[in-house]
Amino acid sequence: MKAVGICGSDVHYFREMRIAHLVVEEPMVIGHECAGMIEEVGSGVKHLAAGDRVALEPGISCRRCHRCKGGRYNLCEDMKFLATPPVHGSLANQVVHPADLCFKLPDGVSLEEGAMCEPLSVGVHACRRGGVGPETAAVLIMGAGPIGLAALLAARAFGAPRVAIVDVDEHRLAVARSLGADAAVPVSTRPEDAAEEVARIRAALGGAEIDVSLDCAGFSKTVATRPGGRVCLVGMGHSEMTVPLTSAAIREVDVVGVFRYRDTWPLCIELLRSGKVDVRPLITHRFGFSQQEVEKAFEVSAGPRSHQGHVQPLGS
Repeated sequence: MKAVGICGSDVHYFREMRIAHLVVEEPMVIGHECAGMIEEVGSGVKHLAAGDRVALEPGISCRRCHRCKGGRYNLCEDMKFLATPPVHGSLANQVVHPADLCFKLPDGVSLEEGAMCEPLSVGVHACRRGGVGPETAAVLIMGAGPIGLAALLAARAFGAPRVAIVDVDEHRLAVARSLGADAAVPVSTRPEDAAEEVARIRAALGGAEIDVSLDCAGFSKTVATRPGGRVCLVGMGHSEMTVPLTSAAIREVDVVGVFRYRDTWPLCIELLRSGKVDVRPLITHRFGFSQQEVEKAFEVSAGPRSHQGHVQPLGS
């Protein structure tokens, strides 16, 4: 391992020892946003060799079930995902990983950028699920944390003509503006403010209707999607959410779930190679790979400015 990002889930396991029904019951290595250098390959591996720089897709599906064979392996019930109990993660000197989940990085794409393929993959998968593209009049992203910002970069790369992003934190919105958001609108957590906020969002977009909303926050509040539009539920802020299904039904709004990703690494690497996406602004801190440095990295990541981006402990 040469570069490992600290995800919000890593911090949550570190502090709370659980996420929902996933409980850390014995010592567990965390970390799943990662890239490194091949040291050794199995006898059947032909596309990789020692010395290759690779980004790792962290989910190992069973490859046998109906969902895996149908191409939706991210929904495999027997998924073994790095740093999800009881599976050890990648914040280690070495890991053993399936060769077909190791993606070679081209010249010009750093190991740090390779590690960022994981959060970028969430944004790419969300845009695919939402049908984001040049024909999309406007995209609204709820939440300007790391995943919301990754979704912003992906939506831009997918050709969305206009992208707005909302958040309760002005610093996050400032970062979103610097990454190319057409509108970055401050909002509250109060549902009663929704109507006025929708008006401000549309005004900031020049009156354009919102075709697709990507909820990267996961809180119960109305999403400003036009009739016939689509809402993609990406974030998991609350374990339970109240959704106005009757309103969605009579307006024919499609509500779709987004869980992790599938078949995204080749596209993410190409977006980085071509320069269509630059994830480097999302990397805010760098730490060495020692006990003291890693503990400091988690303190920073769990701190009040943890939303700035991804903290990366780097391997030697």
